[in-house]
Amino acid sequence: MHARLVIGTLYCTQQTRVLTQGMTLRAIQTAEAIAAEPGWMASFLASLARDDLAPATLRGYRYDLRHFLAWRQSVQDAAFAIEQLAAYELIAYRQHMIAAGRRPATVNRRLDALRRLCRWAQGTGALAADAVQGVRPMRTVRNQQPAGLIDVEVHALLRAAGASSHGLAARNYAIVQLMLQTGLRVGEIATLRMADVIMSDRSGSVRIRHGKGLKAREIPLNATARRALKQFLDARPTPRNKTDAPLFVSSRDTAMPVRTIQAVIASLARRARLKRVAVSAHTLRHTFALGYLRDNPGRLVELASLLGHDSLDTTAIYTRPSRDDLTADLERSHLNVDG
Repeated sequence: MHARLVIGTLYCTQQTRVLTQGMTLRAIQTAEAIAAEPGWMASFLASLARDDLAPATLRGYRYDLRHFLAWRQSVQDAAFAIEQLAAYELIAYRQHMIAAGRRPATVNRRLDALRRLCRWAQGTGALAADAVQGVRPMRTVRNQQPAGLIDVEVHALLRAAGASSHGLAARNYAIVQLMLQTGLRVGEIATLRMADVIMSDRSGSVRIRHGKGLKAREIPLNATARRALKQFLDARPTPRNKTDAPLFVSSRDTAMPVRTIQAVIASLARRARLKRVAVSAHTLRHTFALGYLRDNPGRLVELASLLGHDSLDTTAIYTRPSRDDLTADLERSHLNVDG
């Protein structure tokens, strides 16, 4: 028994060392890849790394931008300069991808990479105008609504959050409830400050300073969200009057990065043994949206405002039938007879 325990401990230690070495190697390779790029791209990718984007995400941006540069080199002899990036080039690039039969998701992903590059270049003063502003993404059609959690799964996830160890129960429970009751994006949760939450006994709201597209909005907090936040704030060591402090902090007392919040949600889902759907932070946003329309049928405009959507077309995905709805409809069909 003792020998097996020692061997198991040595194996776990070795596996941990291999994993750590692998993570370090990937980080070094990512840094080397960034350094090997043109000056403007290296600076751009470095800024993404400072924003705590995952190495795989950085590689994706790098790949998409290199694809654009390869296309541009095939149609123009002049060397590329970020200061000269023009809308007509991006429109032509979009048309090239469509003509080549690229899927809408691929086209939109590559345009998103260029959109983020332009935003960064404008912020640094390298680009005077947003060259991507007039470039429309391709319309994608979803036949079914996104998957959300059902009530029993929500309760299981909340129980797992409330049972978190190391004094993190109140924080994790508040994060899950806030996402379930407001539909906030995980990036919006990560940037919340103490001053962004306003609560009284009978009302409350949370302010999003820079949502998607850098748009601000304010979302009411219902009684469930207020109770969870109050329990968390009462147990939080940082004084409430320190309004510029991050709302949710990591073990280092710094703002929780997006990846950490995502990891917390994934860990809670595993502990809650949720297997029907793949649970992520965005699943909680879907759960909020589906629940809102279930309780408030037809109020698509109001839901779009709460979610921070620019277009009702985006919000309308929640009105599409789910797989379960379609299955139930077919089971009830008058043509469903034996013989």
